[in-house]
Amino acid sequence: MRLEPPRSLSGQIALLVAVALFVAQAINFGLLYRERRELRFTQIVVPTVTRVVDAAERYQAGRIAPFERPRSRLKIVPSNPVPPGLPHAEEIEAGIRAGLADSNVEHGRVVSGIRRFSSNDPRLADMRPDRARRLASLGAEVIVGVELPNGRWLSLNGPWPRTEQGLVWQLIAQTLILYAVVLLPVLWIGRRVARPLSELTARARAFAPGSDPEPMVERGPGDLRALIVAYNELSARVSAMLDEKDRMLGAIGHDLRTPLAALRVRIESVDDDTDRQRMADIVDEMTRTLEDILSLARLGRPSEPLADVDLAALVDAVVEDFRDLDHDVAFDEAERIRMRLRPSLMRRAVRNLIENAIKYAGAAEVQISVAANRIVIAVCDRGPGLPPDKLDAVFDAFVRLESSRNRDTGGIGLGLALTRAIVRDAGGRVTLQNRDGGGLIARIELDR
Repeated sequence: MRLEPPRSLSGQIALLVAVALFVAQAINFGLLYRERRELRFTQIVVPTVTRVVDAAERYQAGRIAPFERPRSRLKIVPSNPVPPGLPHAEEIEAGIRAGLADSNVEHGRVVSGIRRFSSNDPRLADMRPDRARRLASLGAEVIVGVELPNGRWLSLNGPWPRTEQGLVWQLIAQTLILYAVVLLPVLWIGRRVARPLSELTARARAFAPGSDPEPMVERGPGDLRALIVAYNELSARVSAMLDEKDRMLGAIGHDLRTPLAALRVRIESVDDDTDRQRMADIVDEMTRTLEDILSLARLGRPSEPLADVDLAALVDAVVEDFRDLDHDVAFDEAERIRMRLRPSLMRRAVRNLIENAIKYAGAAEVQISVAANRIVIAVCDRGPGLPPDKLDAVFDAFVRLESSRNRDTGGIGLGLALTRAIVRDAGGRVTLQNRDGGGLIARIELDR
């Protein structure tokens, strides 16, 4: 299983510090291990090699008295004194061979073995008390055997400190202490630094133009404070720009509605009924287009507040409006569904989908389905449908697919764009799907 690195700032800082401490401790272990080996070579290996070489020279010269003392660590034995299976002390073997060669002492094999002891080892009882205590504290002894020309063996037993094991446990304890002393403060500092960042992230995600929230409190390190100041200034500038946009849109809407209303009045003086009706339809279409453009532009800052609404009743009211105009709209009654949304905007989104179905199919079927945590409003028709690769493109503003939907139906391609913007503002999504047997299904999906 692949381990994922931490995603939070505090977790990544702690991981970086932990890796740095581990690398530092590994380097420290290497240096200490090398120092201990050199110290052991100086204090153990060199004296042992000196004693063995000196003993071999004396034995060759015929002075064997020192080997006959009781409990002597340096003895002459008839066979190899090193038991099989013991690990070798290669540095001692190499040193003895070099020393014997420099002294021109004839010899055969040079062997060694490291024998470990525990504090209650019965073999310690046969030794001198001072040596037994020393071996128990060191944990091991080295046994050296040098084969002499006459077939006998020169044997030497000496202390052998187990420095590696003690060093490993010592460094493990140091590492754990360092982690406790360093990582805990680092985690605390990281969480303290990350807390304002988390708040800033939540503020940025929840930023809603027109809500005029209080500026975020500046806290944390200097760089983080500067970021918070920049965010506060940016949100203020965005709100100011949107305020200016709303004022401009209001002025544009007023300046365009007035001449359109005047033009609508003047049309009534046209004698020809056909021309008058055609001109009135054009003015009405221009008015609707203007309303769609202004509504789409204002969706970033809707003026309508949220309210608790019975969604089934809202959809039923829209359907009844179309039925009053003698349109064929079927609706499957649904249970009461309480939701918090902007009712006028949602009513307009549903109306746009039903209008499209009526324009291109002559009739519409509306259904509401309720799942565990989702509500779906489906508007179905039996029209020409859409090419599969264009089901998303029609939601872009001013997009019309002339192959299936021509200008005789009216509109400039803002209905679906406005519907998608309204549904997204409500936290949902709108999708299109070609219907089996022909037609289209438009779905509004809202989270409960």
